[in-house]
Amino acid sequence: MTPTNREYTDVQPHTSTPAPTRTRSALLGFARFAVAATLVAIGLVAVPGAARAAGPYERGPNPTSAILEASRGPFATSSQNVSSLVSGFGGGVIYYPTSTSEGTFGAVAISPGFTAAWSSISWLGPRIASHGFVVIGIETNTIYDQPASRGEQLLAALDYLVEESSVRTRIDSTRLAVAGHSMGGGGSLEAARTRPSLQAAVPLAPWNGTKSWSTLRVPTLIIGAESDTIAPVSSHSVPFYNSIPASAEKAYLELNAASHFFPQTTNTPTAKQAVAWLKRFVDDDTRYEQFLCPGPTGSAIEEYRNTCPSA
Repeated sequence: MTPTNREYTDVQPHTSTPAPTRTRSALLGFARFAVAATLVAIGLVAVPGAARAAGPYERGPNPTSAILEASRGPFATSSQNVSSLVSGFGGGVIYYPTSTSEGTFGAVAISPGFTAAWSSISWLGPRIASHGFVVIGIETNTIYDQPASRGEQLLAALDYLVEESSVRTRIDSTRLAVAGHSMGGGGSLEAARTRPSLQAAVPLAPWNGTKSWSTLRVPTLIIGAESDTIAPVSSHSVPFYNSIPASAEKAYLELNAASHFFPQTTNTPTAKQAVAWLKRFVDDDTRYEQFLCPGPTGSAIEEYRNTCPSA
């Protein structure tokens, strides 16, 4: 830390002898500076406007609930279709921020559920991308693909994004995540277990025959629905969450009175929490911890549990 320009000017050599009052002012200024610097160094006083350095992957303005609850985030986005002829998955749609003035972005691959097309949850694509992510919503090879296959396809879609897609130069290949609905959510758990280098996973009403995920190491936010009769939280989301080790970082959000199909219409609590989770773990942006700890409340929330990440 250096003195301000005024303090610096006051102690420069002058061609004429400075007045005694000016000398005393300079000495007092240095004394005040030395005391302040000492307090900052031992952590008793914060530096105004710079309590911590901005993280290298922070993108966008300081977050607020209003920003996260709006239908679109701060980034304008565009989209492009992906051919079904690509290798490893059934094509889909890419959504991405149009400006690269803030640098590269993390990327998220999202899978729909059993018998569903990407169009069933497509609102998530531009919503998440508008907060500073490249998103690929995939079509699966067949609508009947099981979670393990959907997990493989999510990883193939991420590989396509960073290696072959026309937006690959916009993506930081070290900051990738997966998400999905129903069997797609179960697939996101499969992908996260298979590739521990992923930065985050967000399963929505996940369905999977495997109940224990004790070897999963990726920060995971599970969003379940209280009235889900297809993937009841008691036999899916809750045991999934409980089996993930706390060291991986995890959270469980249960939506009050929601059905299995809550992701198929715009759902603000889902979007808000998913974006906050992705920003915190894909972008390592601690500004979003305020939305994870203590977490969401209100009539739409039945339950929320988490491990509260440490910065």
